Amino acid sequence: MSADVVVVGAGAGGLASARALGALGLRVVVLDRQRTPAAIAKGEILQPETVRILDSWGALDPLRATGARPVGRLAIRDPYGEPLLCLDYTGLPGAYREILCADYGDLRGVLADGLPATVDLRWGRRVTGLRRDDAGRVTGVRVTGDGTDEEIPAALVVAADGMSSPLRRAAGIAARRSEYPHGLVAFDVADAEVADEVTAYRTGRGLCLVYPLPGSRCRLYVQVAPDEFRGRADLGGWCDRLLADVPAVRPLEPAIRASLHRRQLLAVYRLRTARLTVPGLALVGEAAHAVHPMAAQGVNSSLGDAETLAAGLAAEGGTPEPAAVDRALRAYEAARRPRLDHVATVSHNASRMITSVAGLPKLLGARMMRRTAANPRLLGLTAGNLSGTDLRPLSLVDRLHQLGVLTDRHAHTRSAPAPSEK
Repeated sequence: MSADVVVVGAGAGGLASARALGALGLRVVVLDRQRTPAAIAKGEILQPETVRILDSWGALDPLRATGARPVGRLAIRDPYGEPLLCLDYTGLPGAYREILCADYGDLRGVLADGLPATVDLRWGRRVTGLRRDDAGRVTGVRVTGDGTDEEIPAALVVAADGMSSPLRRAAGIAARRSEYPHGLVAFDVADAEVADEVTAYRTGRGLCLVYPLPGSRCRLYVQVAPDEFRGRADLGGWCDRLLADVPAVRPLEPAIRASLHRRQLLAVYRLRTARLTVPGLALVGEAAHAVHPMAAQGVNSSLGDAETLAAGLAAEGGTPEPAAVDRALRAYEAARRPRLDHVATVSHNASRMITSVAGLPKLLGARMMRRTAANPRLLGLTAGNLSGTDLRPLSLVDRLHQLGVLTDRHAHTRSAPAPSEK
């Protein structure tokens, strides 16, 4: 068979790409090596910019119908629940001013259910390599599954095959991946009503993140040392220590203890690629970028990738002609690279502020948090950057204001620029 586009990977980024490209009338084949979608704790905090994208695709109302929880505030609190820094999303510019907390499986389901008729979704198909023409341009993929091997020619291949991305390696795109010095253990806590807020507790053990999920549930992420759950862990004793470290979550104790056996232990990485495209191929989602989950930017960036890639093809008339596709890929690279670099910086700085547990990084994080919390202008900048609705990178002067090295004369005027920006 042949297609205009082959999307490899049926996670949120791959399905979003298929939906956006299929809406242009392109024939899209989506391939995933899993036979059924795997359940995993990820991609549940949808920032306002992602809410906008879903609404533009007609996917927002179906996602709301799954019980997704609207949230208007992101707060950093101390272990007792006292506020350290609160971002009020209701003051954001534009029409989208809330986070949506949704099941990742529901998000994938809504995207899959809304795929255009021109999209063919195939499970249990493993891509074994790339097709290329004599000039080296990617012209499709080689696939195996159900005992058969085949080649699928296509004008565009979208690699949405995750952080390890075999297609990225096959395309010769270098990536820099580094692991954070801690992991996260995730719990799906049932029968646990929590506030309509994404709450990051800054504790002696590092991050403890809580937010609501559909069906009277909540997600709990806890920062752990790399070897904390090796061997036969004493889960009851571990829970006792967590409740002692973070008294604010003690009301959830019965529900947390009941969910200990459903934990997922996650390594935490940063990943950035040298480029997003080669002729005939685009990287989307974690194949191209990964950030710390605390900043809630991963799936949001993936859907932004899909929207931008489709916009580039639309600007070329939606044609699968290779020269037009490659022009669209160059436009995608130019549009997404600066934004993804910005997201990576914001996410890393935000995560260090909360996850550092010792030394100078912890002291600087506390100082920057206090100064930012007392500065409405910096709070507005931070909310705009994290939400994706008003991207304005913090300047060197802003950083000096956060550290208290300089006094910000515009601190109490949310819309005022920093002195260096005038």
